Amino acid sequence: MKSVVTGGAGFIGSHLTERLLDAGDDVVVLDNLSTGASRNLESIVDHPRLTLRRGDILDAAAVADACDGADRIFHLAAAVGVNVIVDHPLDSMRTNIHGTETVLEAARVAGAKLLLTSTSEVYGKNTADALAEDSDRILGSPLKSRWTYAAAKGIDEAFAHAYWQQFGLEVAIVRLFNTVGPRQTGRYGMVVPNLIGQALRGAPMTVFGDGAQTRCFSYVTDVVPAIIAIAEHPDAYGQAFNLGGAQEVSILNLAKRIKQLLGSQSEIVLVPYEAAYATGFEDMRRRVPDNSRAHSLVGFKPATSLDDIILNVAASMQSALIPPAARVMAPGA
Repeated sequence: MKSVVTGGAGFIGSHLTERLLDAGDDVVVLDNLSTGASRNLESIVDHPRLTLRRGDILDAAAVADACDGADRIFHLAAAVGVNVIVDHPLDSMRTNIHGTETVLEAARVAGAKLLLTSTSEVYGKNTADALAEDSDRILGSPLKSRWTYAAAKGIDEAFAHAYWQQFGLEVAIVRLFNTVGPRQTGRYGMVVPNLIGQALRGAPMTVFGDGAQTRCFSYVTDVVPAIIAIAEHPDAYGQAFNLGGAQEVSILNLAKRIKQLLGSQSEIVLVPYEAAYATGFEDMRRRVPDNSRAHSLVGFKPATSLDDIILNVAASMQSALIPPAARVMAPGA
């Protein structure tokens, strides 16, 4: 089985790549290393069934070359993180829309199955108790970058569904809800590694807004097996599946729990959105997944508690304080 992972040097992509290799796949990773990092693949860089290619999903030739002969493609490459989306809206839209279309076309030509990773951001400001896959999308102004990202990811899904309808491409979609774990960096605005890093350093723990906004965090090693199982299930094609955590927590209470678990002396500081992001930034007040569709299809049930997520991420960050020399991914390697 030949699997291609776009964005395979990223946080989730690297965990997925490891899992596929363990299952016996030949794996090609295509990544431009804009948000991914070679060090994420350090433990498997010399694996005989792994091929690393440095390339961009906007480069049709590079994508076609990586996907040639593939049985299945896991499309994770995207513009990710609040900071990237807010600071570089045009690049984010181009990557997420045109890049996804390029990968879909390469999958069609190769005759490969495709798993598209999307995001809970597509639900926008819908604050329902549990967001199901057919829940309404409530988006703000298209002139605000937060909602252009949500719109772009929705277009990604529409492209994928159209390829399934028009060409019979075997494509499934997963919507990820705040997936966290080792190798995730706070550099791009991810809240859990940001808060844990601040707590470990004894720095002020910054919570944006009033901290009452809630999320459900899922652990990467719970999510990755479900991604693979959905990709392999014939009843998944043409559908979207939520994959998220089971425990709802406010960001302020998350910060308090991190501080308590890690024995940190850091002060928790509320920071207005306008001091952290561009004028007019909007946040989602609540985001809770209904995982019943994924549970019914592949038995998905998040097993890692919030406390264990915090402790595991903290342990990973502490062990990486003095990282080994990162290997450099050679173009076309």
